[in-house]
Order: sequence, then C-alpha cells, then structure tokens
Amino acid sequence: MVTFLASNARRIVIKIGTNTLTQGGRVVNQDWVERLCCQVAELQKRGLEVILVSSGAIGLGMGRLGLERRPRGLNKLQACAAIGQSILMECWARGFGQYDATCAQVLLTHEDLKHRERHVAVRETLEQLLRYGVVPVINENDTVSTDEIKFGDNDLLSALTASLTNADLLVILTTAPGLLDLKGSGQLVPVVETITPEIEAMAGGSVTQTSVGGMISKIQAAKVATGSGCGVYIGDGTDPVILMHLANGRAVGTFFLPNSLELDARHRWMAFFQRPTGRIVIDPGAVTALREQGVSLLAKGVTSVDGAFLEGEVIDICNPEGVPIARGQSNYAAHELASIVGKRSEVIQPLFPQKQRYEVVHRDHLVLL
Repeated sequence: MVTFLASNARRIVIKIGTNTLTQGGRVVNQDWVERLCCQVAELQKRGLEVILVSSGAIGLGMGRLGLERRPRGLNKLQACAAIGQSILMECWARGFGQYDATCAQVLLTHEDLKHRERHVAVRETLEQLLRYGVVPVINENDTVSTDEIKFGDNDLLSALTASLTNADLLVILTTAPGLLDLKGSGQLVPVVETITPEIEAMAGGSVTQTSVGGMISKIQAAKVATGSGCGVYIGDGTDPVILMHLANGRAVGTFFLPNSLELDARHRWMAFFQRPTGRIVIDPGAVTALREQGVSLLAKGVTSVDGAFLEGEVIDICNPEGVPIARGQSNYAAHELASIVGKRSEVIQPLFPQKQRYEVVHRDHLVLL
C-alpha cells in the first residue's frame, strides 16, 4: 500500500501514457477520460492544484489516418501529431466540461525550458492557470519538435514539469501496477527510498507501436523528480478510481521517496533542464573538494576539456572515470579553458585580465548530481 493523503500535498502532476488513455493506442477511451476528469475535479474540491501531462497525439493521428505502424520519418510523425493533438484536447475539454472544469493546452519543446527567460515565462503561465483554477494539459509540441529540441518522452516531460512547478507529487499512470522486479522475484516493489543501479536494472522498455519509453524512462523521470524534492507514484491507470485510492492512502503501486535535500529553482534549472554543451574531467582532489567542502572549481583541478562550449554555457563536470558528478556554468569558453588546465589562479589572472572571476565554475553556479 502507498500512503499518500491529499492533505499532504498542495500540487500534483499526473502523467497519462498513450496506452492508458486510448484503446489500442489509436482511439481515445472517452469513458476512462471522463472518470479521470471526475477524480481530478474531486481533488480540486479538496484544495489540490492539478496539472496533466498527456501523451496520445501521435497515436490518435495514426488512428485517424488508418496507420497500423508508427511512422519512421520525422515529417510523418509531425503530421500525425498535428492531427492527433486537436483530437486529444477535444476529448479532455469534453471530459472536464461535464464537471464545470476548464482545461488549457500547453505545448512545449525542450528549448522552451532550457533558456532561462522562456523557462520562467512557462512557469509563470502555469502558475496563473492554476490560480484561475484551470487544469493545464501539457504535451510535447511534436508538430515542430526535432531531435535537437525534443524531450524524448513524456515521462521526462512530466518530471521536468513537476520540477518546474515545485509540485509535491508526480503521478505516472501506466498499464503496469508499478515497478516490478523483472530481474528477480517478479513482485511489485512498493517503496523505493533511493534509485540505485539495482532498481534501474529491474525495469524494461516499451514494446508497443504507439508508445515510447516504458519503465526505464519512468525510472529516469523519477530520478529527476525526486532530485527536485518531489515524490513519485507509479501505478495502474486502468484502475477506474486510482486517484481516489491514492488520495485516501489506499493505492497499490510504487512510491519513490523525494530527496531530503531540495534544490532551489535555479539549481534545478541547471541540473535537469540543460543539455550540456561540453564536459571537463577533474582530478580526485577536486572531486572531494566539490562534494565535501562545497567550494568553487579551480583550473588547477581540471585535467581535460571536451566540447566547443562558450563562456556562460552549462557543462558537465566529470570524475577521473568520466562519470558526471556535477554540472555548472563555465566562466571560460572551451578554448580558453584548454589553455589553463592545471594552472593556479595567480598564473591565470595575467592571461585573462578582463575576467572578474578566475574560477572555472563558481560554487553559486554549480550543482552536484
């Protein structure tokens, strides 16, 4: 049993997958939509703010076009999304309309959340919608998304939404009852305190024509959300009253505990919303200093530079094995940093007299992963 009382939460994000929302991936299960809308309306009456992240546009577009297999060409996928998105929103609007609730379409690409000004603008728009009592229905803008600006799947988008809006709980509804130990007993894992490699190994991928991801992507989403101080629940979306069970503390599924150390908004932006444009490797002493002393990263601790990043861009900071252990905004462009690897600050200052700071990454602009 997962113990989560509605009184413990102020705001929740609910992610609905294509296979949960539809019949066979290509036609909306309107009865299911209306049941979910009824539950969301009840949660609102209890004082909760609710955001939906809804998949299904591409699958619905495939259904309208009579396509049996997911297209491979980007233009074909975009066309399916353009057709299916209007169908998707019509179904949500009809469902919420029965309960005198209003929903709003919000379509996003990764670029909208990567750039700080747009990131803040999206957050403020969502906050205003919630103040109006509206249910935002978020989806990736697949009609214009390319590989460079895609989130990849709506599991990640839902986690980023939870982080962006400082939600208390991310609910991922799927066709599975939760996280199953596929590598061992096959039993449901009710609570995950920390997402370890062993937990990640339990998951499997998606095998359907209309969905993307599977439990693997849900675990990755849980890492982002819990790292933002948000709890995560993965449960069976086919349960007709799953949200009521959850709100009343009787839901069966997997609950991921939030990290006790919550990042502020700017550090969440650096940690989760960026795609680093480069990477540097640091020595063991620098790794210890960052992790245990909370200091800035100096050039003397850097051993190598990779990428073509500019000053102010976000880069990965890796340990000697090449594993990212931190992320931050570089005070140097890649070619500048390559020229001062391993050097002390007193040597660097005459080389870059225009710099106000000589740290590679200042501690205020660095977040541990």
